[in-house]
Amino acid sequence: MDRKLTLSLDKKVIEKAKEFARKHQTSLSRMVESYFESLTSEELDDFEIEVTPLVDSLCGVIELPNDFDYKNRRTEYLTEKHR
Repeated sequence: MDRKLTLSLDKKVIEKAKEFARKHQTSLSRMVESYFESLTSEELDDFEIEVTPLVDSLCGVIELPNDFDYKNRRTEYLTEKHR
């Protein structure tokens, strides 16, 4: 049995969500219901990611400083690469 639920959301978020729903030919209610269903699915409670031996062996191979900025480093790398 369907029931009503009142939510308070930012106006811009609502507008974007309505546009998304329209493009995907669904309703906001259906989108919210699907989202809540995915969050509360019993299948996810038992979901566990299996770490392969290869991935496990690579853990801790590289040590980076705490202040390492990977976005900045990537930008530097790509700039140099495409020079």
